Amino acid sequence: MAKVEREPSETGREYALRVLREKIVDLSLEPGSFVSENELAQEFGLSRTPVREALNSLARTGIVQVIPQKGSFITLIDPERVEESRFIRICLEYAVVDLCCERITPANGTELQANVQTQEFYLAHRMSDRLLELDDVFHRTLFTIADKRKAYQLMKEYSIHFDRVRSMSLNTVRDLKIVEDHKRLTSAILRRDKKEAHRIIELHLARYTFDCNAILHEYKKYFTMLDQTGS
Repeated sequence: MAKVEREPSETGREYALRVLREKIVDLSLEPGSFVSENELAQEFGLSRTPVREALNSLARTGIVQVIPQKGSFITLIDPERVEESRFIRICLEYAVVDLCCERITPANGTELQANVQTQEFYLAHRMSDRLLELDDVFHRTLFTIADKRKAYQLMKEYSIHFDRVRSMSLNTVRDLKIVEDHKRLTSAILRRDKKEAHRIIELHLARYTFDCNAILHEYKKYFTMLDQTGS
């Protein structure tokens, strides 16, 4: 895995958790793969304790399985967990876009529009890793406008299941609509049109279901319960 710099304010556990999460989402740590505490600790420049704590934290969300006397494994993608993760996001983001429609300022609108413009650049250049990062920033900005930063952090903890599929979609689907969704959502919020904002956010978070065939064709080995996904 490529070296990720540690932020000055991060504890060892926070650093290990952030990097592990990023590598799980971008598939550098593949579903079903074994991860070694010793190797991770050496790579991160940490002792085993913060790495173990980070793995245990991820295990509580079901993205890592810790097996005594054997080690830790990245779990395969369970469509039921993905759907539950998406459901949590929809419920929270419905409420958040409501608040954004009430609280949006011209400065907020400029920030969202600048984000979308940068997304368009990365989309045009097929830079999927940066596009996913900007997607996250866009949604985090919505929660910030709504003054629900803690709710965003709680959502992100479990949405790792959904985020893996989002990452796959960015890498496999050629006719991406997510940037257009963000543009239209920004416009609806600036118009304070809650009904349209609700419609767009629901469509946006359902994109992975529309992309399912392409994703499964490329990443079939990473999924469990494929008989329930229409494959």
